[in-house]
Amino acid sequence: MDLFRTKGSALLVEAILSLKDEAECRAFLEDVMTGKEIQDCGQRLLVAQLLSRQMVYSRIADITGASSATISRVNRCYIYGAGGYRTVLPRLTSGETDEEMPQEEQEA
Repeated sequence: MDLFRTKGSALLVEAILSLKDEAECRAFLEDVMTGKEIQDCGQRLLVAQLLSRQMVYSRIADITGASSATISRVNRCYIYGAGGYRTVLPRLTSGETDEEMPQEEQEA
């Protein structure tokens, strides 16, 4: 199934590509997504980052608060998906994760 076949999906991709800086990105995400959706996407990205470092599920769950089902789903996408995680993770500037940071502080 082509998720980007609809006009709305194509418009979303175009909108993301049009963002010029972090402030614009934050404003757009805040407008287009709920707070929970932003947190969920951020959690998935953090899970993918930790999976890319071959961290075990139990440690990822401790650090992120993600369920084993979420970790498993992200792992499937990381390994067998379209390649989005593998494309973006090396490009991230905040590549270091403070594994000792309590989850509440990570979500803030």
